[in-house]
Order: sequence, then structure tokens, then C-alpha cells
Amino acid sequence: MKVLTFRKGIHPKEFKELTEHKPIEKLPTPKEVFIPLQQHIGSPAKAVVQKGEEVKAGQIIGESTGFISSYIHASINGKVKTIDTFLHPLGLSTQTVHITSSEEANPLVTDSDTKSWESLSKEDIISIIEKSGIVGLGGATFPTHVKLKPPKDKPIDTFILNGCECEPYLTADHRMMLDFTDKVVQGVLIITRTLGVKKAYIGIENNKPDAIEKMSKATSKIPEIEVVALKTKYPQGAEKMLIKAVLDRTVPAGGLPMDVGVVVNNVGTALAIYEAVVENKPLIERVVTVTGNGIKEPKNLLIPIGTKLKDVIDYCGGLTGDNIKVIMGGPMMGITIGSLEVPVIKGTSGILCLKDGKNFAETVYPCIGCGSCTRVCPMNLLPTKLARLSEKGMWEMANKMGILNCTECGSCAYVCPSHIPLVQHIKVGKFMVNQLKK
Repeated sequence: MKVLTFRKGIHPKEFKELTEHKPIEKLPTPKEVFIPLQQHIGSPAKAVVQKGEEVKAGQIIGESTGFISSYIHASINGKVKTIDTFLHPLGLSTQTVHITSSEEANPLVTDSDTKSWESLSKEDIISIIEKSGIVGLGGATFPTHVKLKPPKDKPIDTFILNGCECEPYLTADHRMMLDFTDKVVQGVLIITRTLGVKKAYIGIENNKPDAIEKMSKATSKIPEIEVVALKTKYPQGAEKMLIKAVLDRTVPAGGLPMDVGVVVNNVGTALAIYEAVVENKPLIERVVTVTGNGIKEPKNLLIPIGTKLKDVIDYCGGLTGDNIKVIMGGPMMGITIGSLEVPVIKGTSGILCLKDGKNFAETVYPCIGCGSCTRVCPMNLLPTKLARLSEKGMWEMANKMGILNCTECGSCAYVCPSHIPLVQHIKVGKFMVNQLKK
């Protein structure tokens, strides 16, 4: 099988051996969950339950409030204790539904609950996906129902399932392809049917030979699906890099995959779509990799949305010491967490626990003009120049130099010997350029 890739990029140490051979475990029902009404790109959901109300797992507790928004569901059976502001992983306080668990067991989806999806119309499928609260589970959390009905002037001819999982440490997508192979493949078929495309690719980095073999075998008699091997390199899983590697198409500056006739979804999203359409199960839990040298028992866990990080970490044996840095996501694009009271949300792909957190605050030195950031940037940008323009408030010049093309992958900051927070400066610049365009 030919191995595809893109230009430039980096090769950070993977650390996937901690969990890549560990099957997915289901976390026991927590005593309480804290479910934010803002877990997605777009407008926050509006609470449709009251304090003291009994709720069931899968029940809608937050209603979508716009075209780009998402429904939110109870992840456990129990009673609504409060609807109030609570800590959010992004560091903000946001409206959150606090549910305490009842003694009644949460209903499990069984094969007897499944139904055939082939007779459903595209509109029916999109409606189910929307009402099930499905968003991009690779971290972007863009509402999936919007992605699957592109404008008429943006014809789609190809779907790509992103099975790269190029972030170090993370293995949730890898395990889903191994543990839920047939469901993921059926999810791909549902998506291709909904988009009306004739060709779908499943892109998997070649550090996952078992997943490539298993997915290839599962799709061997499905001519419209092709499994492609991709070179293990960061950020191979970024949409623009994936499209370039698989199709040799270039997404325009500030553009979207649909501008080149492509829709990309994550493995977890495909699984969630299958479960929603076939098993009537909304997005109430997700697979998360809990890993790092700061956790006693690294695992891949299926976790109810709203479970506190503390409860997850306790289930994994606890932290290995006091000075542990906790990151939600991976080490390249994840967010450092200041409190273990924050909940797992729809976009949580990993909980990374690392020893010697005090050593992560590196001293920043002046740029030495080495060019390392430019050599690894997969978008062929000049990261240090863009960062300087952003610092100086030169938004128009930053826009002309392609700041909106930055995918925020973090490759530049990873190789910078001066430890300059390049991505942080560029993020500010992108935000300001977009604000000025409004």
C-alpha cells in the first residue's frame, strides 16, 4: 500500500505505547455530572429542564438555539440539582446543568434497539444527527448536521474519514477503529449516503498497522470506500494536510474543505452517527484517552459527558505525585487545566497527565532567526513574522501574509529554540483579522 503525506511537518515522540494496546473500558456511572450548555462552535444551547426535575440518560436538557448550535442531553439518569454557572475546560464559567445520579441503572443500548438506516431519507438522517447533538469529535466541535448539508454552490464529491490521530499520546480513535470496526464503517456509509458522494477514503497513519489491516478487511467488499495509509508525521490529521495528502487538493486561504469538494469527519464522529441513526443513542458519552507518566493506570475510557476530571483520574488509580500538569487533549494542541473539577465535554479527546509540571514554563528568549519554524510549517508560512505582526497590531499586513492559513498545529512553537509562544500570538492575530472583516 502506497504511503501518502504532505510537505514539511515534524516528528515528535509518540508515547502511544502507553494505551494503544488497551481496549476501551466503560467508566462506571459517576455520582454526578456537570453538563455545559456550550460544548460546540456556535450559539450555546438553552436549558429546557428545571431544577429538581427527574431526567433520563439521553433526554434533551439543552435545545439548539440557531443554525450553528447543538442539542445537549443528559448523560445519566438522575435529578437536576442546579442550572448555574460552572467551570468550563476553556477556563471560563458557563451555564451548566448539574445532575446527581439516581440509583436506577442507566439503560444500555442493545442489538434489539437497532434499526436499518438504508430506507431513511437524507433529510431524516440529518435531522437525527442534529437532534442527537453530534459535533466534530476531533476537537473542533463544529455541529455535524451543518457540515453534512453544504450550500448548493459547494458541490461535494469526496468524503474523508480522519483516522490519523497524529497527536502524541492519544489512542482513542485507534482503539475505536479496532474495537468498533463495523460500526465505524457503517457510520462512513451513512455519511456518504447523506452527502450523495460516490467515493470515501479512510486515512490512517502507518503507525497503526493493525487498524489499517482491520479497516481494510472490513471495507474489502465496499468499492466506494478505500483505506489509505499515511506517513506518520505531525500534523497529518489537520484537515488541510489530510486533503492535500489524499487528494492533492489545496484548500484556499481562509477557506473550508467544502471549497474543494470535500467533507472530513473524525472516527469518533462516524461512530456517534452510527449510534444515533441505528441505535437511537444521542451523544451522551465519548471515548477519551487518559494517559501520561503522571497517571497510575493509563486507559482508553468511554466516559459520560459531564464527568469531572477528578472522577476519571481516580478511576485510573490517581495521579503519580503532586506536581502533575494536566492537559485536556494532546500535548500539541491541548489546553492546560487548572482544576480537576472541570467536566469532560464533547470535544475532550484526551486527559494527559505529565510529571514535572514546573519545567513546562520555559523562559522565552529573543528570536535568533534560525528559520526552524519556517522549515516545519506545513502551510508554508513565516510563523515568527506573523507573530511579530500580531504583537505590533499590524493586522492588515498579517492578513496579506496569510495568517488565516495557519492551522494552529503548534509545529512552529515545538521547534522554536527560544520558546517563543508563536501560536499564541498568531491566534490573537487571526481573531483580530476576522473581527476586522465583519
